[in-house]
Amino acid sequence: MTQVPDWLGTLAAQAQRTRVPQALRPPVTGGREAAVLMLFGDGPLGPDVLLIQRSTRGRRHPGQPAFPGGGVDPEDAGPVEAALREAEEETGVDPAGIHVLGTMPELYLSFSDNRVTPVIAWWREPSAVHAASPDEVDSVERVPIAELVDPGNRISLRHPRGMVGPAFRVRGMLVWGFTAMVLDSVLREAGLDRPWDPAQVEDPPPEVVNVAARD
Repeated sequence: MTQVPDWLGTLAAQAQRTRVPQALRPPVTGGREAAVLMLFGDGPLGPDVLLIQRSTRGRRHPGQPAFPGGGVDPEDAGPVEAALREAEEETGVDPAGIHVLGTMPELYLSFSDNRVTPVIAWWREPSAVHAASPDEVDSVERVPIAELVDPGNRISLRHPRGMVGPAFRVRGMLVWGFTAMVLDSVLREAGLDRPWDPAQVEDPPPEVVNVAARD
């Protein structure tokens, strides 16, 4: 029997009731179906989550830290299958060792016209991961939850388009935008977040501005 941590089981049980921010609510029609895999595991430094650093040469959100994922192809049975397929293609993770717990409501990315379904999963049998698709992914990281919730690693970032949102400085990466918003929500819903100062607002570094301009 798969032993899932209590906090993750709670998160999965209430996932479909997660409040979707106004800025991420999908339109009634339109948008391309996509999915991302939020893969949590028990790493050497405690619970962690799998993130990738997208290549600056890539066609999708170049240079950004992100969850593995991509578009739902016609041959996919749905968002879950798409998320697992994309994760395997991008990180080399073995889907056989992944226990899918459920999905969150669709989130809409207006700038790319994608309707994204986050898939929540537990890494039952961890496998080696690496940048399996060099044209799309520069690196793969298992980021400890303890580092994500550390107040010293959290800031609010003023997005190049004007909005202010959460961001994380972890493992040499600045996690911002959609991925940071989802992580912020998930950590809060799971009861793992720690008090931090969202009033500490910073302007994005040049590389983030350049990435945003390319999206």
